[in-house]
Amino acid sequence: MLKTSKHTQLVVGALLLALMIMTRGSHFPQLNLPSASWAVFFLVGVLLRPVWAYPLFFAAAVAVDVLTVGWANVGHHCMTIAYWALLPGYAALWFGGRLYAGWHREQASSLLVLVPTMMVSALVCQVFTSGGFYWFSGRYAEPTFVGMIERLAHYYPSYLSTMAAYVAVAVVLYVGARSAAALFGNASQRA
Repeated sequence: MLKTSKHTQLVVGALLLALMIMTRGSHFPQLNLPSASWAVFFLVGVLLRPVWAYPLFFAAAVAVDVLTVGWANVGHHCMTIAYWALLPGYAALWFGGRLYAGWHREQASSLLVLVPTMMVSALVCQVFTSGGFYWFSGRYAEPTFVGMIERLAHYYPSYLSTMAAYVAVAVVLYVGARSAAALFGNASQRA
């Protein structure tokens, strides 16, 4: 597990929450950034120790959706019973992050573990979210297994690439913060 102070975890948690709120949906059209939700749930698993962080972030995601779209807005394409497939989908991302946190080492070779862990977590999430929507939303008259595979093949690459871009930024920030801490720590020891 990555070792960070409670203060650092609070700051990281607040930053991740702000990122999710700012990019989720289109309620901040001036930003026009792709949703960071998948990356946020993965990074919550990696960077935040408390298990209750997952339900807190899931509740925040639901709150953002309800406040911006409105649960009663039956005309909105995504607000169906299939919405709840997000619960196990995001849990897969969080769990993948937790697994990676346990496997992480402070060396570049950790990327050889990070990348496949992120890819598998995202695939499981895609199966739940896209598959759940396909099977349970009522938007598809006759869903088939082949149809679901086609949806996965269509949506997975774009969701994965967006997630990977946000995670890559987090990796750069993490390495930078660790390097700065080591540099300032060594400088203060010499003084």
